[in-house]
Amino acid sequence: MRHRARTLLTALTLMLGTTTALLTATPTQAATQAAQATGQICEQYGSTTVQGRYTVQNNRWGTSATQCVNVTDSGFTVTQADGSVATNGAPKSYPSIFLGCHYTNCSPGTNLPKRIDTIAAVPTSLTYGYVSNATYDAAFDIWLDPQPKTDGVNKTEIMIWFNRVGSIQPIGSPTSSATIGGKTWEIWTGNNGGNDVISFVAPSAINSWSFDVKDFIDRTVSQGMASSNWYLTSVQAGFEPWVGGAGLSLSAFSSSVTDGQDTNGNGTGGTTGPGGGTTNPPAGTAACQVEYTPNVWPGGFTTNVTVKNTGTAAVNGWNLAFTLPSGQQVSQVWNATVSPTSGAVTAHNTTSNAVISPGATQNFGFQGTWTGTYAEPSAFTLGGSACTVV
Repeated sequence: MRHRARTLLTALTLMLGTTTALLTATPTQAATQAAQATGQICEQYGSTTVQGRYTVQNNRWGTSATQCVNVTDSGFTVTQADGSVATNGAPKSYPSIFLGCHYTNCSPGTNLPKRIDTIAAVPTSLTYGYVSNATYDAAFDIWLDPQPKTDGVNKTEIMIWFNRVGSIQPIGSPTSSATIGGKTWEIWTGNNGGNDVISFVAPSAINSWSFDVKDFIDRTVSQGMASSNWYLTSVQAGFEPWVGGAGLSLSAFSSSVTDGQDTNGNGTGGTTGPGGGTTNPPAGTAACQVEYTPNVWPGGFTTNVTVKNTGTAAVNGWNLAFTLPSGQQVSQVWNATVSPTSGAVTAHNTTSNAVISPGATQNFGFQGTWTGTYAEPSAFTLGGSACTVV
């Protein structure tokens, strides 16, 4: 079930009387950069960048049938997904968006690969769109290796299955369960012949979620499938289709890497954002302040948000995460990008307001609709660090 630009080498094993696939593959071609930032990609390994920080890839590696993705500034939709492959083998592709490095194709300004023990948090938000007339999983991939690899297969792959439709299953077998990020997961472990795989499988479909990737990395380290001195090389969100797949979408995606402690226990100074700038201080340090000022009328509202850097280091490339109360929907945004449009959302800087100097502020705002009872968000995090609300 692997999703690099690769060729399937083997698919066999027998477990509990049912034929199941153990899959080995090697890369066949590096992803190529598409000329346009948005639009349709049908090239087998075609890719493009969005928001100046992420890479969207078609990555049709397991079939010769046509697959196309339509890229927007916040994600992608699979518009054509011809053909099918056996459900006891590898999927036919992995259309996805990623932060980091994938077969020499590195997203713009990324600070990955990065040692796990220098990472405090990897705050991530996404929104999936599903279909019922296909066989697939909605898979979030986390790649770890003892070396800072920017090419080839990593030693350990972490998969988070947000949804699965049809008679498919992760690599290996179920070995335990865990509660991570407030959700319960069935844990599968195995090896596909090329790398170790640990999969966290949701018992029911998750459409939208904001979470910390580091929680899943820490669990993998505690199970002995990685070490804290290994490197995180990329995080990826997409789909593994076996049959069909047209209509699957990832309408919103955001992810960043917040610095923590180096191997000597010293703070490393914050997140590296697009272009390599230093951003937020280590997680757990309250070094930000948020003022949320709404103007509300029946069924609608506007909000001005002021973000203040109360720390001692400049923030360069910021993301502010918060949860909109039930019934609220963002319709228009200024001085930032906000994704998704409801629930757990993340606001990102624009190119003109990326820097927040110590003691300085940046402002953005948005307009939205509401139903039920209006309420304000109760908590905000800047690059994974909790902010004071005033």
